[in-house]
Amino acid sequence: MARINDVGGMTGFGPIDTTDDTEPFHADWEARVFALNSALVREGVYNLDEFRDAVETMPPAQYLAASYYERWFHAIRVLLVRKGVVTAAELDARLNGGGDVDGAGGGGESHG
Repeated sequence: MARINDVGGMTGFGPIDTTDDTEPFHADWEARVFALNSALVREGVYNLDEFRDAVETMPPAQYLAASYYERWFHAIRVLLVRKGVVTAAELDARLNGGGDVDGAGGGGESHG
């Protein structure tokens, strides 16, 4: 069964944006998500295959609506819960104002 990220042969997604974008991150939280993922992989919390699987198993509507690093952030949250690093309730409480989550949605963006 094809996952939503495998869009080969599908139509209806509109033109591809080929703008030369030299900035790797468009907001500080994106750089933090990148760094967090790098640290978690380096420390062996999960591997890149598990990370890719967590991204690719996002619900289709959520996957298509999410930006690149929003998909990464979703995968990190899924894997932290799956690996028992944090419970879903702890993570939700932290992300919904139960603590200072600097950069994980600061500035009013929603990344969930």
